[in-house]
Amino acid sequence: MTAPRPAPAAAPARVPLDRRLARAAQTVTSRALGPYQTAIVRIGFSLTWLFFLLREFPHRHEMYGPDGPWSFDLARRLIADNRAFTVLMWSDGRLWFEVVYGLAVVAALLLLVGWHTRAVSVVFMVGALSLQNRSVFLGDGGDNVVHLVAIYLTLIRCGQVWSLDARRAARKAASGGKTAGRVELAGPVLWIVLGGFLVAATWFSPVTGEWWMYVLLWVLWLGHGLWWLVEQYVPGEPRVLLDVLANLAHNATLVVLMAEVCLIYATAGWYKIQGSRWQDGTALFYPLHLNYFTPWPGLSELLASSGIMVMVLSYGTVIVQVAFPFTLFKRKVKNVLLVVMMLEHAGIAVLLGLPAFSLAMIAADAVFLPTVFLVWLGARVARGRDRLLRRKPAAPELPPQRPAGEPGGEPGAGAQGGETGGGASPRTLVG
Repeated sequence: MTAPRPAPAAAPARVPLDRRLARAAQTVTSRALGPYQTAIVRIGFSLTWLFFLLREFPHRHEMYGPDGPWSFDLARRLIADNRAFTVLMWSDGRLWFEVVYGLAVVAALLLLVGWHTRAVSVVFMVGALSLQNRSVFLGDGGDNVVHLVAIYLTLIRCGQVWSLDARRAARKAASGGKTAGRVELAGPVLWIVLGGFLVAATWFSPVTGEWWMYVLLWVLWLGHGLWWLVEQYVPGEPRVLLDVLANLAHNATLVVLMAEVCLIYATAGWYKIQGSRWQDGTALFYPLHLNYFTPWPGLSELLASSGIMVMVLSYGTVIVQVAFPFTLFKRKVKNVLLVVMMLEHAGIAVLLGLPAFSLAMIAADAVFLPTVFLVWLGARVARGRDRLLRRKPAAPELPPQRPAGEPGGEPGAGAQGGETGGGASPRTLVG
């Protein structure tokens, strides 16, 4: 007697289009995606710019200051045509240059630790753009990436985790929403100071800067003030509306940043394909014999002496750069290529002597790192910090749960909002 065949499994019900659209709209408005990815981007780029400023500190006057070959008059004539934004055009005095350079260093340091990231990110952008636009012929690919990401960071909620803002918000939540008055005053005082600076920047707008830059600065300044007023006095539906707008701006800018990274690699790879030296696999041989790009001549000579190694690295670079944008939806392949590209940039930093460029590109690549890996890395760093300071280890930080109703979500699990919450869904490109 034959056993009865099991009934075929029922096909999963197809979700209607309107429900899928509603779920997508709820995802991009209810929380800021990629909190760990945006935090590592913030840390990476602020560390890159801080490293560059400190490394070039002895040569700052020749690079961007009054003693440089690109004089103040030449810069003023160029900026009159391209309308690039730089506050260094307000005065050619040495004191004003030192103030701007010092503020750029301080802003990079404060953004690195995540102190009032909304306001400090604007100061960071002003400092980076002012110095780079003062002497445009000193830049390279890394400076261009810092230039772009400095603007993006003003719209990204990059202080949700791994920041002093996140720690302050956690303490406020633990104390029932009560904080010391002096801590709450830091934000308004900073806002007032930056407002005075913005008035001065608008006064000097005929000297430098396109109109959109001043519109962006005014919108950010007024938006930050409105956010503080709503949070202090009407934390109901108006706060929810501001959260939705902030999440939309964050998620849209995050998509732009990801597309920018893909565009960089795609264009670099396709341009290389058109070069004859890349086609025959000898392109890497030539920079390894240039004195300007050989900080370690012995190591460069050893690598260049192997024709097979030069060919493999030349072809491998082109293949990885061209293939990366097409692997974003294949997570395992994408993660492997991320490791390869980061190792490639580390090799560029050592072999060709371009550490700032390599750090900037590695920080840009970090936007695609998996959330699980970043949480594990953060836990390891926190454990090392506690051992170094001989402190009691804190509770491990876990990725936030997905809201109920989403695939894989648990009942009662809600998305964390504000500047300290919000996690990336495991089914997104960022993790």
